[in-house]
Amino acid sequence: MLKGVPGFNQKTVEDLVAEIGFDMSVFPTEKHLASWSGMSPGNNESGGKKKSGRITHGNKQVKRTLTESAWAATRTKKTFYSARYHRLAARRGKKRALIAIEHSLRKSAYHILKENVPYKELGYDYLNDKIEAKRKKYLKKELEKLGYQVQLSALDVTKVVS
Repeated sequence: MLKGVPGFNQKTVEDLVAEIGFDMSVFPTEKHLASWSGMSPGNNESGGKKKSGRITHGNKQVKRTLTESAWAATRTKKTFYSARYHRLAARRGKKRALIAIEHSLRKSAYHILKENVPYKELGYDYLNDKIEAKRKKYLKKELEKLGYQVQLSALDVTKVVS
């Protein structure tokens, strides 16, 4: 079932299962798995001053395997991971975006193994559609606060162009 995840191949699945196993009851949540494998962000704060946010130490083999998978997943065409990587890399940089994709892959693998379900691809436009829906809701709410009654309907693109 893990082979359906973008960036995972036969060798990656074998290495991952060899390290974490099939029994996910060992990890109560995906956050526990991330912490064990060393992909939890650091949270070093003292006196209100944030110090280090580096990832923690953990299982080097899992980290290495998933880093390679994350690079592969970011280069797949029209997938959720590719879109998420490009959005994050523009703001945060390539390496931090890669760590975020790696963390997402780990969460996906955890849920696939725990719930025994196949991977479901969200698609390239998932994030854009989600943000657009949220923005429509916000703008409609703002207009209603100003006393307008709003009903949203899509414009016919051919009429707008001509």
